[in-house]
Amino acid sequence: MPKRPSAAASLRRAWRKGLSAVTGQVLRSARDAAHQARRTGSSDLMPDLVHGMRKTPAHPSPGLGDWVAGIASGRAGMRRFRLFRPSGVAVGERLPLVVMLHGCGQDPAGFARSTRMNRLAAREGFLVLYPEQSRLANPQRCWNWFDTESGRAQAEAALILAAIDQVCLLHGADRERVALVGLSAGAGMAALLATMHPSRFKAVAMHSGVPPGMATSATNALRAMRGSALPSASASASASASASTSTSNATGAWPPLLVIHGTRDRVVGASNAYEAARQWAEAAGAKAAPARVVQRGRRWPMTIVDFKRGRAVAATLVEIDGLAHAWSGGAAKEPFSDPAGPDATAMIWRFVAKRLALKA
Repeated sequence: MPKRPSAAASLRRAWRKGLSAVTGQVLRSARDAAHQARRTGSSDLMPDLVHGMRKTPAHPSPGLGDWVAGIASGRAGMRRFRLFRPSGVAVGERLPLVVMLHGCGQDPAGFARSTRMNRLAAREGFLVLYPEQSRLANPQRCWNWFDTESGRAQAEAALILAAIDQVCLLHGADRERVALVGLSAGAGMAALLATMHPSRFKAVAMHSGVPPGMATSATNALRAMRGSALPSASASASASASASTSTSNATGAWPPLLVIHGTRDRVVGASNAYEAARQWAEAAGAKAAPARVVQRGRRWPMTIVDFKRGRAVAATLVEIDGLAHAWSGGAAKEPFSDPAGPDATAMIWRFVAKRLALKA
């Protein structure tokens, strides 16, 4: 007599069948929109998206889990994303989610290889979402964190939220345990997103980025990156309003922040790191604790300052002596990656895990 399938196996098959149907519908909609765009001469992101979905990029972490493709849509168009899902996740299990926003000139696979975040996720048991910027939205694949005057930055932030919502709905991410991480332009977008929607995130980490309010368009973005800009009046007013009305975190309006920056960064001035920590501290009413210097082995030394309100940490500033514009402790031979720096991936996870009430 044939063995009857278990309830778990039946649920797994039903989930996969439903997911396949949803993905197929998204792709069909994408292709239909692309055909319509060609007929009408519309210039949107659909052809770029459809072309990308036909390709199968190499899995950056083979053997550790699934590398799932997806598309999110919003008023800024559509964007691809990749999701790393560790092997062995049980049906119905809800996992923490770490959202990784790449920098200029990067894509999800390259960012995953450089940071090795997937390897950590496989070991610790969390999901990693990699939204992908399109070349049609920015020729260098930079997130348009600076373009708040036109509303493009806010629209791209909404797209990232849409990707998060989709992953929570379809792939078992826990909506109450989401952390946000970004490098360079991705860090600028992460900070903006965290201040716009503070209740959606438990923690945020900026690596070599620009804090909110330093630029409003492409014309003053370069000045902001050099560290010679001041927050706009509107951004300061928005920050004050957010701080006074939000009570989603014990430390104040915004989720706790970890800032990592190199002292030799010639792309994004290191003064932006202090400005980000200052903004978070001001919003939370936090004060700086004494600085401490830490060096592990032969890696670059770092100076760490915690900004606290009582015992709660609102922000932690990590300045790495000798690091340029690169992911600290990243994989060798990857762009924007410096293996000589302290391990930023491990630092970020220790910071995030405490806020997600997990063992780091």
